[in-house]
Amino acid sequence: MSHSPRDERQPARATPPLRNGRTEIELIWIEKRLEHWIRFGRIAGERIVSRKTRVLAFRPDAIVAFIRWSANDYGTIHSRIDIVRAVRAGEPYTTVPFVRPGGELLLSIKGWPKVRQVIEAIDQVEAEGLDPCDIAPEHWRHVHNRMSAGEAARAYTMERHRAWLKRKALGQ
Repeated sequence: MSHSPRDERQPARATPPLRNGRTEIELIWIEKRLEHWIRFGRIAGERIVSRKTRVLAFRPDAIVAFIRWSANDYGTIHSRIDIVRAVRAGEPYTTVPFVRPGGELLLSIKGWPKVRQVIEAIDQVEAEGLDPCDIAPEHWRHVHNRMSAGEAARAYTMERHRAWLKRKALGQ
């Protein structure tokens, strides 16, 4: 039996292709124990795994807010919100639990008081009459950075949105 020398190792495999080019997020619901849900995002497909688990699919470039919460007999033990952009095949990405393969991480906040602040920021965007999926991805990075520094994030206004749409049009 012959073995190849250590110097001739096989190159690392490429990232496995996404199912139909989509990013998948696994949602779980176990009453009073574990909940995963989507706060916003345009769902492109759904697969029911069991009564307590389903998998949602998102097209490349979709912006999604994914919330995870868990508790024990004494109360909440973990809460987190991640806002990710679904990646295209071959793009680099950050791994996020329950997100396959992962995504471009725009915001990642943990701890219920801060998660609640992010939800309020999402509500503020919706109060402007905007869909959080359609706003400038940089806004979610801004919210993440300001909250990480213990500062209040600037509101996303219709004026900021118009500027984003103009920048986006120039890039196409």
